[in-house]
Amino acid sequence: MGTAPKTLNEVFNFAVESHRESEFLRFKAGGEWRSLTYGEVARRVRELALGLHKLGITSGDRVAIWSENRPEWNLADLAALAIGAVDVPIYATQAHSQVEYILADSASRAIFVSSRFLDIALSMKRRLAALEHIILLDSTDREVAPVIRIEELVGKGRISYGEQPGLYESLWQAANSEDLATILYTSGSTGEPKGVMLTHKNLTANVTNSTRWLQFDDRHELALTYLPFTHIFERAVWYLYAHLGATIAYAESIDTVAKNLLEVHPTAMTSVPRMFEKIYTRIVERGLSAGFPRRQIFLWSLAIGRRWAERKDRGARVGLALSLAHKIADALVFKKWREALGGNIRTLISGGAPLAPEIAYLFLAAGMPILQGYGLTETSPSVSCNTETRNRIGTVGPVIDGVSVRIAADGEILVKGDTVMKGYCRAADNDEAFTADGWFRTGDVGHIDADGFLVITDRKKDLIKTSGGKYIAPQLLESLIKSSRFVSQVVVVGNARKFASALIVPNMELLCGYARMKGIGYHDESELLTNPRIIDLIERQVDKYTSELARFEKVKKVALLESEFTTESGDLTPTLKPRRSVIEKKYAAVIDRLYAEEGSRLVAV
Repeated sequence: MGTAPKTLNEVFNFAVESHRESEFLRFKAGGEWRSLTYGEVARRVRELALGLHKLGITSGDRVAIWSENRPEWNLADLAALAIGAVDVPIYATQAHSQVEYILADSASRAIFVSSRFLDIALSMKRRLAALEHIILLDSTDREVAPVIRIEELVGKGRISYGEQPGLYESLWQAANSEDLATILYTSGSTGEPKGVMLTHKNLTANVTNSTRWLQFDDRHELALTYLPFTHIFERAVWYLYAHLGATIAYAESIDTVAKNLLEVHPTAMTSVPRMFEKIYTRIVERGLSAGFPRRQIFLWSLAIGRRWAERKDRGARVGLALSLAHKIADALVFKKWREALGGNIRTLISGGAPLAPEIAYLFLAAGMPILQGYGLTETSPSVSCNTETRNRIGTVGPVIDGVSVRIAADGEILVKGDTVMKGYCRAADNDEAFTADGWFRTGDVGHIDADGFLVITDRKKDLIKTSGGKYIAPQLLESLIKSSRFVSQVVVVGNARKFASALIVPNMELLCGYARMKGIGYHDESELLTNPRIIDLIERQVDKYTSELARFEKVKKVALLESEFTTESGDLTPTLKPRRSVIEKKYAAVIDRLYAEEGSRLVAV
């Protein structure tokens, strides 16, 4: 299309005009991969939109979506937007008290739910005066009177289209770029969620800016999606893929991503660092468990790959000997690495948290550079992103087209542009969100380097100030320490203390493998956490990966934890960021021991 889209409705319908017969959505049903073309998806969206219209849902009404990822999630989203409604996504992992708060605060009139949440939604409906309709996205054998099945709604819409064939076109075309498209409630680390209001212009600008920046126009992408659409990152990428005419394949779940990669053979995938860490750990685990001499070959290949990638990243001369060694390492190890991700990957985009440099270097060495980007819910989300031609590890890339960034005197990153939100639902939340001259305060601290790459130091509120008055960036420390294959998760603490300490969840599988290789005996895994040789290993790993930091920035003491930080336990937000206040309160006794005990650097729990 020659005309640039101005609303999400135009993004979708322009894509349908250009790619009607092309495969759009691929998904598993009954154990088999099925697919829908752009034209088939358009028909279903039309019928569902007209079904919602028949229920009396109209422009400006709020429609919530509470479900795991599935094609119907996106059909519900597009159908709501088509009739001018404002959708309100809810995380599948959200605490039920927060779900009820969101439904009440947004005054949602209807909610799409999966059968997993049906009973809870019915209970909430009795307490929420505004909530009139519950629409079931998947099947259940039960007959529940107040519930509307999606097939029933689609049927109503099909009849409506036969009676008024021009109605759907007039509805979706009535949308204005300034109209509210969605309200996303940020998970936050404390307090009630804040409703972020994003307009059609915000999200459409993100699509068009990102398309130009990433230069995807001239190739077909087959993308595997697994991140929750409730998060603006994956949802905005979904719109981008649609705009490009890509095929989008849905992973069955987060636990099946590795299997689905081998089935789908995607060219692109967006992810958070946690998934890349798991892939890296799994590959390293296999390499280290191999017998002699394969283990030595594997370790040699990793070392060569790291040296090669560091020089490539700096733009330095690689040299003939290293280039030849890398080709050998590629044939022996890195080729298998690519095959483990389906064999066709050319675009990996990471967001949401810092990526450990070690992982970034080795993916680059394997021929699958990870493009780190940066954004927030309030910026729809993209602010900056590395590209295939301009990629620098340790940064989140240059600022994308259509977005302006300014660094405040205190280092805070300020943003302006069409992608910046309309505002928060509560007027009081907007008071501190913008500067007097209209720049959005991101709450992140960073700088732009000499070559124009944005570097994030940390969250402004997360900076640790030691009792000696020094500031420490915990995210930087955490990303460096996670470069160790023996570290699964880490949270740095130390505010108002003499020095920084770290709560580390070790990778127990690799620790057990290391113990077997070194002849360290143990009855159960917890014994390893107090073994002097394991303690020495962790101390050396922490020292190794933080060696270039200033003395005051380094971790002085470490506690090893048996239990992982999870969303279910409340330690992590739905976007897998640590709830630092929750973790510090939960492990207060452990942290106190770190600062009370003299001598040993490591405390086992």
